[in-house]
Amino acid sequence: MKLKLFNTLTRKKDIFKPIKKSEVGMYSCGPTVYWYQHIGNLRAYLFADTLKRVLEYNDFKVKQVINVTDVGHLTSDADEGDDKIEAAARKEGKKASEIAEFYLKEFKSDFKKLNILEPWKWSKATGHIREQIDLIKKLEKKGFTYETSDGIYFDSSKFKDYGKLAKLKIEGLKEGKRISMGEKRNRTDFALWKFSEREGLRQQEWKSPWGVGFPGWHIECSAMGMKYLGETFDVHTGGEDHVPIHHTNEIAQSESATGKKFVNYWMHNAFLVNQAGEKVSKSKGGLFTVSELEEKGYGALDFRYLFLLTHYRKPLKFSLDNLDAARNAMKRLVRKVVELRGEEHKGKDKTKEYEKKFLDAVNDDLNMPRSLDAVWTMLDDFNFNHGKKLKLLEKFDLVLGLGVKEMKEEKVKVPKEVQDLVDEREKLRGAKMWKEADLFRERILEKGFRVVDGKDGAKLENA
Repeated sequence: MKLKLFNTLTRKKDIFKPIKKSEVGMYSCGPTVYWYQHIGNLRAYLFADTLKRVLEYNDFKVKQVINVTDVGHLTSDADEGDDKIEAAARKEGKKASEIAEFYLKEFKSDFKKLNILEPWKWSKATGHIREQIDLIKKLEKKGFTYETSDGIYFDSSKFKDYGKLAKLKIEGLKEGKRISMGEKRNRTDFALWKFSEREGLRQQEWKSPWGVGFPGWHIECSAMGMKYLGETFDVHTGGEDHVPIHHTNEIAQSESATGKKFVNYWMHNAFLVNQAGEKVSKSKGGLFTVSELEEKGYGALDFRYLFLLTHYRKPLKFSLDNLDAARNAMKRLVRKVVELRGEEHKGKDKTKEYEKKFLDAVNDDLNMPRSLDAVWTMLDDFNFNHGKKLKLLEKFDLVLGLGVKEMKEEKVKVPKEVQDLVDEREKLRGAKMWKEADLFRERILEKGFRVVDGKDGAKLENA
């Protein structure tokens, strides 16, 4: 099956055709490194990682760029408010560069825990000021900019297809609803370069043809994307909240500067939501970091498994109960892998049959829930040769990213009182006193351990 991806630009599944035959240029909107990234943020990177893995599974070489916003992201999308990095630096009494480096290091640690593949290029906004200034100069030369008292702005009325990604009806936007007007000519105009209120007030500011200041948030992605991937590249990813403003503005400024199509496939993941279907937010709680989940006894890969259970374009319902279910599924998967390694079974070779089911699922716009169904059907198929089954599962894990090759049996520390219950239960089972043995199973469970019966006797795992 040919790879089909839902393109936000066309609002349909398009057959994927890269610009270069076997290589894909992919840009993923990265973190603003002023605080820890929570699981709502991390869904976007798990989605991008899954896309990258599926592309590589289809034999494409992927050049992925992830930007690092370490300047210019203001607290308001209306080009107003404080710079998030500067604000964090004042709050913590540190240099802006120290803030950015610390939270980038934490972010990369989460990447490793979640088994997210490293990008081809990490690209910092502060390391590409010249490229951003050059791009603004291009726009100025072509007549797309104007100056206000606080910066250089992009005139969105001069870009014919402004809002095409989000299907915005510009005339329907009410003043003050999307952005406040200030000195802007149009409601949808946005800052390319912001002037410093007073030179030396900010930690991060640069000289430019227009005065001392710093770049706007949107210009960084266009400048860095085009530097590393070309004026037109294949795929751009991000959360659905980027569609109406950030990605819309990227398209406008990029295509105005080059006269070319900026990106062929725009792909966006939906939000993390609670059981009521509301977006999980700081005010409503539930925005855990990976470290906070670990403190509660969950592994990062438990969250990765939970992510795989919902299609990336659908809201991911998060609760600790749902995460419990994902953790149990991961434990079951580990048991299956351990069993497959320890058993010999000369069943049929069904590799092609299950490989087709898996490929059909992942190539249908990354349908990971359906791919997991194929995986579990395969694992429960006793007539499939165990050795070949394990080998195929390891191949599937190139997409799933669940660490199958590293899976091993969990060593459980069993208190003596629990072991005594296990021994007594075994005696009852030996005497075929099944009901009595089941009572001991329950008593063991109450102590926090689950009994798993196998051909080599009973084993315990943490409940």
